[in-house]
Amino acid sequence: MRLFWHQLKAEQLTFWRSREAAIFVFLFPPLLFVLLASVFGDGTRDGIPAGTYLVAGLIAYAVANTALGGLAIVLVIRREFGILKRLRSTPLPASLYLAVALLSNLIVVLLQSSVVVVLGLWLFDAKLPENWLAFVLALTLGAASFAGLGLAIAALVRSGEAIAAVVNVLILPMSFLSGSFGPANDLPGALKLLRDALPLHYLLQLVLGGYVHGDDVWERPKALAVLAAWGAVGYVVARRRFGWEPRER
Repeated sequence: MRLFWHQLKAEQLTFWRSREAAIFVFLFPPLLFVLLASVFGDGTRDGIPAGTYLVAGLIAYAVANTALGGLAIVLVIRREFGILKRLRSTPLPASLYLAVALLSNLIVVLLQSSVVVVLGLWLFDAKLPENWLAFVLALTLGAASFAGLGLAIAALVRSGEAIAAVVNVLILPMSFLSGSFGPANDLPGALKLLRDALPLHYLLQLVLGGYVHGDDVWERPKALAVLAAWGAVGYVVARRRFGWEPRER
């Protein structure tokens, strides 16, 4: 347990000392929320006040961006610089290192979400979550699922130079199609089919359910099942393909 807390402290210090990464990962979702709410903050979205909808949508986006994108980028860069290889020669178990990396990302997600909620309350009259337990559970489940996908992407992408581009190509279109930046109900048929297969679409359902409607997470079994399935696929791929040795050299 002492080793666990020591590594978690080290991960957090490393994150916050990297100012550029911290600014992008931590401040980008709140800034995006302010911009979107300033433009689309009046009226309703799917019968929900626009400010409240955007709070929930941007929180779901932050979970995907941090748990998938942030984790994948960190792991690939550390692998290619030989940091992961050196870690394997220390007493720190590989499973403990990965668990701490996931938890560190979850802490950042919760901080991001808190900032977005505060901004929504302060600037755009958004509401607090109707069901706090369901809301936090949705964030936790979403972070765990997208972290699995982040591990899989880190296992598959070979280049440290390519990982940021790969993450952006995946996250941004998925966010638009899933409705994180506004309802996506009027998509053409083919895009609707694609949306209905995306994990962020179902995470957003769980977040909206707890935040806006006060529903428990188990009231949306399909969303839970699809989100869990995506996470499971990610962990299976990572278990089979994840490596600790640099690949570019």
